[in-house]
Amino acid sequence: MYESYEYLLIERRGRVLVVTMNNPPLNPMTPRLHYELSTIFRDIQRDDDTAVVVLTGADRGFSAGGNINSLIAGLDDQARWQRGIGEVREIIFGMLDCDKPIIGRINGHAMGLGSSLAVLCDITFMAENAKIADTHIKLGLVPGDGGALLWPLLIGLPKAMEYLLTGDVMTGAEAARIGLVNHAVPAEELDAKVFALAERLACGPLPALYATKRALALQRNRMVKDLLDAHLGLETLTHLTEDHREAALAFRDKRDPVFKGQ
Repeated sequence: MYESYEYLLIERRGRVLVVTMNNPPLNPMTPRLHYELSTIFRDIQRDDDTAVVVLTGADRGFSAGGNINSLIAGLDDQARWQRGIGEVREIIFGMLDCDKPIIGRINGHAMGLGSSLAVLCDITFMAENAKIADTHIKLGLVPGDGGALLWPLLIGLPKAMEYLLTGDVMTGAEAARIGLVNHAVPAEELDAKVFALAERLACGPLPALYATKRALALQRNRMVKDLLDAHLGLETLTHLTEDHREAALAFRDKRDPVFKGQ
C-alpha cells in the first residue's frame, strides 16, 4: 500500500504506523513531500492493519514548512500555486477524516505548514526545546492552511492573535503551557512517551476508540471544512501582493524585507 512513497518513511510497529517526513535535516516541503502528505492519510484510513498513527520528522526537525525555492517558483506560476492549495486542502481533510488517532511526535522545529501539521494531530508530544511558529505573516501571507482556524480553538483568540499576527516563535515548553500541544518533554524521553501512549491506544477497543475520536472532532471538523476554502482564498489574495513577493525574495537573499503595504 505504501510502496510508492518516497519522502515519507513508513514503519509498522505492531498496529502503530509511524509516518516520518524525510527531507532532513529540517524536512521542508518539496513538491513530492507535499503531494505525498495529501494522499497518505486517505491510504491510512483504508489500512485495516493500522490502529494508531505517529507523525514525525527525520533527523532534527519536524517540518520547517514551505520550501523557499518552491515559493519563489510559484510567484508567477498561478497553476503551481493552485495545485499546491488543492494539496493543502487534501492534507487537512485527510487528517480530519482519519478515524485512527494521530499522535504528533514533534521532535524539532515545526514552522509554517509544519506547525499546522502539528496542531492537526490529535495528541501531541513535543521536545521541550524544539521551536514552533506559524510564520506565514513574515512571508506576507495569511496563515490559511489551518493556523488561523486551529490556533484559536487550542489557545484562545487573544493568544492566537498575538502569535499569528507576529509570527513569533515559542518553545515546546511554552506551547504546552498555553495548550497548543499536549506535552513538552526532554528530547531523550520523547520516544518513550509517544510510543507508550500509541501502543496503549492500539490495544484498546478500536471501534469505540475511532467513534470517540469522531465524536470529539465533529464540531472542529465541521468548522474547519466550512471555512477552509475561505481561508485558502484569503491566503491566495495575499500570495498575489507585492509584499509577499518582497518577503519571499528577501528571505532568499537573507535580508530584511521592505514592505510597502501593497
